[in-house]
Amino acid sequence: MSTYTLRSKRRRSALRTLAFMSPWLIGFTVFFAYPLLSTVYFSLMKYDGFQPPTWNGFANWSYVFTDYPMFWPALGNTLWLVLVMVSCRVVFGLGIGLLITKVKRGTGVFRTLFYLPYLAPPVAATMAFAFLLNPGTGPVNSLLGDLGLPQPGWFSDPSWSKPALTMLALWGVGDLMVIFMAALLDVPKEQYEAAELDGASAVQRFRFVTLPNISPIVMFAVVTGVIQTMQYYTQPLVAGKVASGIIGGSGQQFEPGYPDKSTLTLPQLVYNLGFQRFDYGSACVIALVLFALAMVFTALLMRRRGGLIGTGD
Repeated sequence: MSTYTLRSKRRRSALRTLAFMSPWLIGFTVFFAYPLLSTVYFSLMKYDGFQPPTWNGFANWSYVFTDYPMFWPALGNTLWLVLVMVSCRVVFGLGIGLLITKVKRGTGVFRTLFYLPYLAPPVAATMAFAFLLNPGTGPVNSLLGDLGLPQPGWFSDPSWSKPALTMLALWGVGDLMVIFMAALLDVPKEQYEAAELDGASAVQRFRFVTLPNISPIVMFAVVTGVIQTMQYYTQPLVAGKVASGIIGGSGQQFEPGYPDKSTLTLPQLVYNLGFQRFDYGSACVIALVLFALAMVFTALLMRRRGGLIGTGD
């Protein structure tokens, strides 16, 4: 076979491979590479959406990290939610999944009851929780008062607003419950029987049989939970609005983070800077910080993935 024929076959093979990959390449370029490069570009520009962008160097970065008073509280709140809310959702979802798989009767009813809250629209669910947790007239505090227990301020108290958001997230944990139930039902029963014959306790069976088998699903739940929490916008914004008494009105300006910046998250700053203050350069800086944080968390979790799956060998 001549060199020309070999080259021609390789070229046709490369073109065929490229043709099969083209849908992914187009999607990657249009929906990821181009927006990311544009965000980096505009983070170095002074741009208000009306006038042409002008070179600004690292002034936007300096402003966000040193002069913008809302950045560091928002970063702290976002990291708190990632660490606490994601952990609680994974543990609670796994616990509910374990509980329902052990129920002998009414499994479908319990599964439906726990899954239904997940289907509630985020705005409606948050407003309902703000009503239930109203420190003055809400039924939760009324019940706590009748029992002689402390009555937290919930969304009106900076020290309780993030725990209240975590409670809201746990209420809608039905998505994780369904995923964990499917994984738990897929664990081979022979391994449980072998562990019982060896005298393993329930805790030991969970540690050495259940957890290794479902570790990829746990990792999936944690990684997707981190990414979703990095985009946490609607619930804290609505909770802050309802608690502050500003719940509507076209053209109303609302500074996010009520009370005392405790519900402020980085996605809220992106919207506040970009679409309320028309400072697109600084908004792009915060978007890049969010992207970097999500990449770091995902990389750290994926490094742990090998160890988790290795426990099942």
